[in-house]
Amino acid sequence: MSNLEKLPVTVITGFLGAGKTTLVRNLMQNPQGRRLAVVVNEFGDVGVDGEILKSCAIPDCPAENIMELSNGCICCTVADDFIPTIEALMALEPRPEHIIIETSGLALPKPLLKAFDWPDIRSKITVDGVIALADAEAVAAGRFATDVARVDAQREADDSIDHETPLSEVFEDQISCADIILLTKPDLAGPEGVAKAKEVIAAESPRPIPVVEVAEGVVDPRIILGLNAAAEDDMDARPSHHDGHHDHEHDDFESVVIDLPEQVDAVSFAERIERLAKDQNILRVKGYAAVQGKPMRLLVQAVGARVRHQFDRPWKAEEGRKGRVVVIAEHDDVNKEAIRAALVD
Repeated sequence: MSNLEKLPVTVITGFLGAGKTTLVRNLMQNPQGRRLAVVVNEFGDVGVDGEILKSCAIPDCPAENIMELSNGCICCTVADDFIPTIEALMALEPRPEHIIIETSGLALPKPLLKAFDWPDIRSKITVDGVIALADAEAVAAGRFATDVARVDAQREADDSIDHETPLSEVFEDQISCADIILLTKPDLAGPEGVAKAKEVIAAESPRPIPVVEVAEGVVDPRIILGLNAAAEDDMDARPSHHDGHHDHEHDDFESVVIDLPEQVDAVSFAERIERLAKDQNILRVKGYAAVQGKPMRLLVQAVGARVRHQFDRPWKAEEGRKGRVVVIAEHDDVNKEAIRAALVD
């Protein structure tokens, strides 16, 4: 990574017991060649245990790249803890290539996103995506957290929490801020519970958001890392109350690589990707295309039906203006012929 590139950060949010630490541990053990750093929002003996993650340290995410914030809720201690921690991670040699932030169960994501607008770090770092974990069984039962008493005890013990938000509103804020929602513990909820939890999430979501069932924190990293969401520039689409069926292993996801002919224009190509996502339940589309009459390569990133595209650089002579995208979906939703027809024919 060049020092001129913004360092991507993934924010992982969700209530206590939703499985955030398990997810982070699995990402650390399967970094796909990235040099990771992790920030854990710790509450002493309540909440996540940073030492568990440090015990899982590997060369691509050594122990010194794992930092704990234990002075309270991260969304309430941004200036004192968050900014210095991020700056310290960025000063490491070798420099991390991706930072993962695991918030506490009570953190409101949006105030944290606003911290990325601070002058000292805005030009150096970007929010690659916000991942919200939701416990399927708890959400289906209307509890939002598996252990409500534990969450209440955390609130009472932490003097730094300055938001007296009902649990339902914290849940809604976390869902509203997310780019992808991971529905955890589907085996405990059962098919009916999973269906009910998805109904609740859909009712609370301000826009269509992909929902992926995850067991034991195992999810293909391609689904949640590399979203390029630039969430700090997308705040209006993430409303807050404080503005004014299967266990899935990696093999449960399948990717299809599609070689593309030149496109007539960027907008119509983006519209085709949007229709593909809606019609075939596609989770991710990422890649590039050549557009007639344009010397620049068109870079495309889609999360569900939300498509972002931009001309990123001139084509290199050896590339021959050959477009290619990778389409990722759950295995049962992959129809290679239909995907190819939607993007090529």
